[in-house]
Amino acid sequence: MIRNEFLITAVAAFLTLFILAPHAFGQESSSRPDSTPPSSTAKPAASANAPAPDAASAALRDLLVAACAHDEPSSEKFLTSRNAEAFSRLTPTARTELMKRFVLLDGAGKPTISTNPSGRPEIRCTTPDGAADIQLGGTELRENIALLPLDIRDASDLHVGDPHHILMGMVRENSSWKLLSLGMLFLDLPSLEVEWDQAASGNNERDALADLKAIATAVETYRKTYSRLPESLSKLGHASKTSPEAAGLLEADLLSGKTDGYVFRMVIVGANDVGAPAQYELSATPATYGRTGKLSFFRDAKGKFHAADHQGAVGHSLDPSVD
Repeated sequence: MIRNEFLITAVAAFLTLFILAPHAFGQESSSRPDSTPPSSTAKPAASANAPAPDAASAALRDLLVAACAHDEPSSEKFLTSRNAEAFSRLTPTARTELMKRFVLLDGAGKPTISTNPSGRPEIRCTTPDGAADIQLGGTELRENIALLPLDIRDASDLHVGDPHHILMGMVRENSSWKLLSLGMLFLDLPSLEVEWDQAASGNNERDALADLKAIATAVETYRKTYSRLPESLSKLGHASKTSPEAAGLLEADLLSGKTDGYVFRMVIVGANDVGAPAQYELSATPATYGRTGKLSFFRDAKGKFHAADHQGAVGHSLDPSVD
């Protein structure tokens, strides 16, 4: 189902565009195929060989196609240089969340492109959980700024409910059309990335502690099964046959030692890794301090968990205990 939300954080009202270009936009703006232009003579209906969309409309169409597929490199091409730089610094989760906003669907989808009878682009984004039909309206253009209305409708419920009406802004930068605004709000990723990092950081820290405990449980199970500690986390993975080399105790994301913005390490304490007396320590540190998390987590040789801010460095047993 389509998400009933859009980007709700911004730095300036889109009305500034009308100050930059008052009373000077074109008149073809409706996204409805049967719209009549405001003149005494209606334009003839588009033929089967409808002309290609204008450059701004084509750029927005291609951006929506990339966003539907969660295609990060293609989406980034339609961002202004300032926003593209910030986009490259966002966490993978934040980049995906931004692309979801354009099509109001959660999962990555398969886009298909067509044209309506007026020759304007239409995109259908189909995901495993639902689909959306997106219709672009006519472009209102003046110099380096273009306004494009679009309608997003739940493709599984075409005859019930109203579509989402959204006015998109595009700006010409270095001879190419780039996204300027979503609805009535400017897209300003440098201002948004701090907010997104703070929101994601707390979730990453909670997940990191849970993952560290899951690793500790897997190590203890390995010890009980094989009367020794695994030399590395890789010994806890899955294979066609369970063995000391592939104990089948951890999923692939944790085996890699890096997930949810954190890096995990295991160290055997002392030379002996055999039997119950063998000891080990575990750590979880932010992959990018300040962006994916601030707390460093540590499991000491006695089995207690600790957490503290070490500016991204490994924690230790003197840190405050956590449950």
